[in-house]
Amino acid sequence: MAISDNLRGVAYMCLSMLAFTVNDTFMKSVTAEVPLFQVIFLRGLVAIAGLAVMGFVTGAFRQKLAGGDWGLIALRSLAEILATLTFLTALLHMELANLSAIMQALPLAVTLAAAVVFKDRIGWRRMLAILVGFAGVLLIIRPGTAAFDVWSLMGVASVLSVVVRDLSVRRLGANVPSIVVALGAAVLVALMGLGFSLLHDVALFDGMAGWQALTLEQLAKVVGAGGFLIVGYLCAVTAMRSGDIGVVAPFRYTSLLWAIGLGFVAFGDLPDGWTVVGAGVVVASGIYTLFRERALRQAARAAKG
Repeated sequence: MAISDNLRGVAYMCLSMLAFTVNDTFMKSVTAEVPLFQVIFLRGLVAIAGLAVMGFVTGAFRQKLAGGDWGLIALRSLAEILATLTFLTALLHMELANLSAIMQALPLAVTLAAAVVFKDRIGWRRMLAILVGFAGVLLIIRPGTAAFDVWSLMGVASVLSVVVRDLSVRRLGANVPSIVVALGAAVLVALMGLGFSLLHDVALFDGMAGWQALTLEQLAKVVGAGGFLIVGYLCAVTAMRSGDIGVVAPFRYTSLLWAIGLGFVAFGDLPDGWTVVGAGVVVASGIYTLFRERALRQAARAAKG
């Protein structure tokens, strides 16, 4: 049975969220002991090496790109830098599941931005499901309480950056290899980490800049983070280029399940009751969106046949 572009996009999005969450787990663990920007740079080297090998093996670098495509790749890479900086800074000070909960605002933000920028059509049922999912996120964040602080705002800034990052790939030519897009982001993020790591005398980066020798365990975590980052990069780009944004984007919600599970296994963090309820709401909204898309597709086939 043939798989629709939307279902393919959903599958890639779910895999991307798992890979990124495993990467986040490694990063949270190692940055508790090693300066943040040093880790970003070293992780970037791992990702660059892996993507470069894949690019040469697949012949991706032989593909000629239009000037407009290079501009979009640059825009996406700059947005990736800001998203990485704000997300990892927040991750240093927050539990993995709580920060992941804030990031669940992405489907709503991406879908609304796509409707404004690209004039994507969004049915009222699909929009209602996404709004319900966002309400579930609010149950977890609880604005106005002690759970919502300056680090939560850093998470919101990361959300906005990812919106720009994801929408920028929608206008890329179909011939642009995903590896080239991912490699551009990996290179610039690594350079950002290297540059900021040298600013150890700047008060703003106290504890995040500088260099130190790594133990074998710390090095293994960095390599693991880089490996899963490669998988996350490639799957995220492919997901946003495969299906309708309104269908694919809600499945970012699955990262919340991974974050809760990995947060407990790795750090012993358990979500409270509101987080559990909110997680159930956002996941249910994502599942409903998939079933709604399948129902519309089946109805369209019936009308034709």
